[in-house]
Amino acid sequence: MILFEDIKVGDAIPSITKPAISHLQLALYAGAGADHNPIHLDEEAAKAGGLPGIIAHGMLPLGFLGQLLTLWVPQRQVRSLSARFVGMAFPGDVITCSGKIAGKREEAGDKLVDVEIAAQNQKGENLQLGKATVALT
Repeated sequence: MILFEDIKVGDAIPSITKPAISHLQLALYAGAGADHNPIHLDEEAAKAGGLPGIIAHGMLPLGFLGQLLTLWVPQRQVRSLSARFVGMAFPGDVITCSGKIAGKREEAGDKLVDVEIAAQNQKGENLQLGKATVALT
């Protein structure tokens, strides 16, 4: 159990690295997320749209950031999660998600920790940058 008192601003939370994004993963994600835009599944359609090739759904790395948090604390302790897209992920990319404690506060009796989060590809390029708030005891 992670205690509020043990956390310091600047501390890193345990990072996660996901296996390379596969075409199968994108097809399954399209079905689960009801996002069948051909830029995620069809090379020719992606290139016709001005992209270098198939791109991963933007919500996929966001899901990885959610997993980063829920591997650190139980889901019920996550109070907020938001991110902005700053780069595209492609099949074959290996995504690493990390977080750093940005602040601590007590609010309405809750002990809250603000976390800066990021998803990066294997080249160290940012794909998503965001923030989250979790409640600790």
